[in-house]
Amino acid sequence: MRRRLTTPLTAAALALPLLLGLAVSPALAAPADKSQVLSGFTQTSASSYNAWFAARQNQSAWSAYGFDWSTDYCTTSPDNPFGFPFQNSCARHDFAYRNYKAAGTFTANKARLDDAFYADLKRVCANYSGLKKSSCDAAAWTYYRAVDEFGFAASTTSASRRSTAA
Repeated sequence: MRRRLTTPLTAAALALPLLLGLAVSPALAAPADKSQVLSGFTQTSASSYNAWFAARQNQSAWSAYGFDWSTDYCTTSPDNPFGFPFQNSCARHDFAYRNYKAAGTFTANKARLDDAFYADLKRVCANYSGLKKSSCDAAAWTYYRAVDEFGFAASTTSASRRSTAA
């Protein structure tokens, strides 16, 4: 006899990602529309970043979506400038660029994707204070301005792909 998991905690755990516009996982729920899941993984919020990061750690569960998880991290810039851990922010930005380009909707979404990248970098910098935070904020602004200005070219010429997971 099968028992149903209907505790409030289980229901809340399954409902939260759906409320955020994300699929729980292909194994737990019918796959949502790929563009909706992609959008959910590439918003400016911390919850969007956390959902993407969790999915990246379990890529096989998302294989039905055919996402491109490859990354060259921060391309030709340091992944951790001055010791600030920007690597995962760069990996999510690569995920966003590659998958929106594959979907043919990159141009319409580029500004938001760059804004999400900057929000990720600022969350990294929020872990510091004083001069260290100011230095991190300056590095984050520099990285953001680079993708804002040169992101179209980099998204088409980047051939080096180091890894698919951190």
